[in-house]
Amino acid sequence: MISRLLLVVALLLIHGELRAEPSEAEKHGFAPKFIIYNAKGPADSCGPGCDRWIAAEGEVDTEAAARVRRFLSAVKDTKRPIYFHSPGGVVEQSYVIGRLLRSRKAIARIGRTVAAACAGGTQVDAACLKIKTGGGEVEAQLETRNAMCNSACSYLFLGATTREVATDAVVGVHNSRLTLVVHGHPPPRLEEQFRERGMEKANRERAAFVASMGISRELDDLIKTVKFESIHALTRAELYRFGIDTRSTIEGPWTLESLPRGSIFKTALVKKPDSSDFRRVGWRLACRNGDGARLTFLHEISKDVKPANSVELLLGPEKRFSFLRAGGTAGNYAFWNLIMESDTLITLLSTPRVQIEENIQLANGNPTQSKLEFDAAGLEDTWKKVAASCRAGEPTIVPRSSGPPAFIASPAARVTATRPEPGSMWPGVKPVSPAVATPAAH
Repeated sequence: MISRLLLVVALLLIHGELRAEPSEAEKHGFAPKFIIYNAKGPADSCGPGCDRWIAAEGEVDTEAAARVRRFLSAVKDTKRPIYFHSPGGVVEQSYVIGRLLRSRKAIARIGRTVAAACAGGTQVDAACLKIKTGGGEVEAQLETRNAMCNSACSYLFLGATTREVATDAVVGVHNSRLTLVVHGHPPPRLEEQFRERGMEKANRERAAFVASMGISRELDDLIKTVKFESIHALTRAELYRFGIDTRSTIEGPWTLESLPRGSIFKTALVKKPDSSDFRRVGWRLACRNGDGARLTFLHEISKDVKPANSVELLLGPEKRFSFLRAGGTAGNYAFWNLIMESDTLITLLSTPRVQIEENIQLANGNPTQSKLEFDAAGLEDTWKKVAASCRAGEPTIVPRSSGPPAFIASPAARVTATRPEPGSMWPGVKPVSPAVATPAAH
């Protein structure tokens, strides 16, 4: 009886808070508490026809859920996407926010909101945070490169009904840590018992939450294997297999590329048939003498997928154009080029959805046809930015990113970026010389 009484007294003296918090390095560049606000950007900033979104960023603190609840109660547009950028924080608060997002049938994405009024600052200094939390709509731009939703943030992200992770954004997971606040001097053994029971309870609650969100228990099994001191960036295959982001094709935006002549590029991840694995494909539209352009298509090759036997561009039932193979492969990619005259370029720029048809031979020797359809939204506007320099033969100036450099502790720094290096159309891949193509005979 006395030992039981001592245990009760000791438990009253010990307060536990479950945290899946980031390291000090990961906190760099984040707001010290979780903030949420309305943002507005250029046309199609957050997708076709979307220029307004909700930004949610910073460390998940002990009052985050109440703050999010108050904010969302005043936002009637439940279709407005929410972009998260957070290193983690208090787990219990993330569960509450996650359930709130589920009741709202929220659309959640990973992205960093860069406020225009804070362009000269760090985005998290006192002056900028005052602007973001001032209650008005913040003029901003979205960046997905190196954006992250790590640790406890991943749980609130699971609460959304629709979850989308860009090709260059990161969802990071690891096990939690129970932080104890001890009053007095309880026996060490009782403190250890409280810690063990607290973690057992936390593991049960996490497993129940993950299951209630319709996510595979494989995610919970994985989290158990990742120590708190480390972090695991979920792969695209894991995001798909666990049921977090179940899109079979994930496209990036059309982006300006820094080269001696103007060019823009777009990347995508495409799920392999009968597999949860993905392969990378890309398109690059580059200057050519006159008003035409060169469209380069490339696709990742592996032991499962050999270089395509043929590739065609489809701009309508009667408009098919054959790419020509650009001299073998470079790295793990095969390249195909299509020289387009001005009339073909105009048709491409005005086509909402563009199709690429590949004839591929699998590793087992069986031929298969793959039809890729990519979104041309933003293509025409982005191309206009380089068209003038194309005709003048001037280099294209690409604005420097306003975001902070990736730091070594961030899992995003370990993810292959989709922004090509200067002089290259793909990370780590040297450009290849073009080949002249002719319309397909059909």
